[in-house]
Amino acid sequence: MSEHLTVVDHPLVQHKLTQMRDKDTATPEFRRLLREISQLLAYEITREMELTTKRISTPMQEMDAPVLQGKKLALVSILRAGNGLMDGVLELIPGARVGFVGLYRDEETLQPVQYYFKVPENLEDRLVIAVDPMLATGNSSAAAIDLLKEAGATNIRFMCLLAAPEGVAKMKEAHPDVPIVTASLDECLNEKGYIMPGLGDAGDRMFGTK
Repeated sequence: MSEHLTVVDHPLVQHKLTQMRDKDTATPEFRRLLREISQLLAYEITREMELTTKRISTPMQEMDAPVLQGKKLALVSILRAGNGLMDGVLELIPGARVGFVGLYRDEETLQPVQYYFKVPENLEDRLVIAVDPMLATGNSSAAAIDLLKEAGATNIRFMCLLAAPEGVAKMKEAHPDVPIVTASLDECLNEKGYIMPGLGDAGDRMFGTK
């Protein structure tokens, strides 16, 4: 994953994303699709995890078999919508350590305001995957990565469902060392900072709060 942005164009990802964009998709279905798509994105974002070998015995013989190397990865949800992506990844990697960054967007300034931060120890020794469905202005995402770096993280990746060009540019400027994996690079942001064509507010659609 040498490029800053990876768009996962797998047919299953794109099909599920279309269902999620549809305004008639109900909350339970939206939640299920988000969990499924998060696992497909996680497959891509964990592609370069380091491996070592372990001596095991199969029913046939002994062998040196590949296993993940080093401390368990840290999965950090950018609240609240990040939890929807996190749940699916945790099913895939149940041993992951979990952290939370609480940020909300000031509707006047569109700038992020922090209200919560709790992450695993030894971030410097872990692969850290930050998750948030929407990379819109990039302000909240960049601020979350700032906090993770302050906490010691050096190997960080960012996973989102949708990205706007403005958000990708902001992240590349602020954190060129953090690769982004997404299901779609959408067209633009509207005047309120929402991704177009997008899928609306991911948190509201996931939790039924609209």
